[in-house]
Amino acid sequence: MSIKHAQDVEARTVKSGDKTTIQVLISSQEGPNFALRRFTMEPGGGIPEHTNTVEHEQYVLQGRASIGIGGETIEVHAGDVVFIPEGVPHWYRNIGAENFEFLCIIPNKPDEIKLVEKGC
Repeated sequence: MSIKHAQDVEARTVKSGDKTTIQVLISSQEGPNFALRRFTMEPGGGIPEHTNTVEHEQYVLQGRASIGIGGETIEVHAGDVVFIPEGVPHWYRNIGAENFEFLCIIPNKPDEIKLVEKGC
């Protein structure tokens, strides 16, 4: 069993992101099947288009953002739930005046992240 407060978990910069941090709230060493992460994007921040080899289950805590999933763009806000299948290209952009925060649950499997390169 593991109990902690989110404020006590280090927020690390997302390397490929812009004005975005990640907190690993429950790591793969703590949870046998899933990891729980919290992402925070400042206004104007985001994560570029990429793919993962694991699915994502997400719950929006606050703010609003545009998310691209498989060529479709949607706007999400607090209370929305998002599912992103493994291998589907996706991206995020905070379009609000406050931080955009969401929880992201992923299975504890190897995850290969690939940035999607745009052609000329």
